[in-house]
Amino acid sequence: MAADDLILGGIGQPRSTRNPISRRQIETVISRSSALFGVVYGVPAIPVVFSQAESLSPVWSIAVTVLTFGGLLLAVVASITTRWVRLVNSYIAIAWFFAMATWPLAVTGGTFVSDSRPWPWIICTVATAAAAIAWPVWGAVVALVVAPLTYGIVRVTPAGGDGTVALVALDVIYALILGGTVLIIITMLRQAAASVDLAQSTAIDRYSHAVRQHATEVERVQVDAIVHDSVLTTFLSAARSFGPEAKTLAASMAENAMGYLRDAATTAPDDSSRVRMRDLAARIRSAADGLSVQFAYQSGGISDWDIPSPAAEALYSAAVQSMVNSTQHAGSGPEVDRWVRVRSAPGSGIVVIVGDTGRGFDRRLVPTARIGLRISIVERVSSAGGHVDVVSRPGEGTVITIRWPAAAASSPDAARERGTGHEPAQQNVETPP
Repeated sequence: MAADDLILGGIGQPRSTRNPISRRQIETVISRSSALFGVVYGVPAIPVVFSQAESLSPVWSIAVTVLTFGGLLLAVVASITTRWVRLVNSYIAIAWFFAMATWPLAVTGGTFVSDSRPWPWIICTVATAAAAIAWPVWGAVVALVVAPLTYGIVRVTPAGGDGTVALVALDVIYALILGGTVLIIITMLRQAAASVDLAQSTAIDRYSHAVRQHATEVERVQVDAIVHDSVLTTFLSAARSFGPEAKTLAASMAENAMGYLRDAATTAPDDSSRVRMRDLAARIRSAADGLSVQFAYQSGGISDWDIPSPAAEALYSAAVQSMVNSTQHAGSGPEVDRWVRVRSAPGSGIVVIVGDTGRGFDRRLVPTARIGLRISIVERVSSAGGHVDVVSRPGEGTVITIRWPAAAASSPDAARERGTGHEPAQQNVETPP
């Protein structure tokens, strides 16, 4: 199998598509657009700041300039790293209000003489956009109204340049219109993303329900066939058995019927073949070697036992999906270690562990629409009679432990393994059973 097929999800997996729109993506777009908006408005304001500095208190001018424009730079960093976005934008809005409100106190002699408006006016819309990102809608609306009014009040005073009421009113209206447009766009994008997230979650829930119903129906059909073709036939044969040969035949039929029922509990209705554990481990190793990043592979005590083919396919596909998730989301660089371990479990089971020391995540914050973890890994293995443990923390990495059968998840060995945390494979090796 080609490496490209493995990267795209393994056997039975659909080819990867573009991620659907989500609230998180929209928030990223909004924060980066606002940060760019701040740079576009902030850079032309710098010459004005220096030209008006001689009319202001030096201490105030330096402090407020650093605080205000430093916030714009922080917004760029926060938008790129997608961390502390709301906090930084809230700071920008508050810093602007402080600069505008304290402007009269900073003007030397109480009279501002300049052909230009006070420089905080230039980034007034940046402040209202930051408030729209950081605060609830009602708070953003208050900021949208209060910010232009604060500027207007200061502007008509001697400290603001004694602007005429007509011109100041036009400035205020302009700021309200531009800031209101930005607020409306941000609110509409958020509402649209929330609607899409809800629709995706509903669709996935319905899909999961349909899959369970289908599996139940398939199992019912299988059991009905066994009961009809084997059990009832055995009962009828036993009821009509009067001679030794007939009784022997009925006993043989009963034994076969019990075998059918026993096999039906662990085998998919459409595949009764079995796969050796060694072959499954070799397939997983081949998949790990074919990925674009390196996974340290370890195996221990792989037995010659075999498992049902559907269970083997579920374990293989879940392991490949776990490695693909690590490749896509754990980050890159020499500081990120990745490993895959395959070993036999007590009895006739198998354990596959996929781990990394990458970004990690909070499982409670994973959207329902993200089916890679819930559907492709957890529910796939569960439907095959296995169990999946996911241990992840932001900044500490992720460890996904896949066990078959599910009974292995409650063994002392499994409990000991769950306590190993996120250490690299080299530090997390157990003695094979």
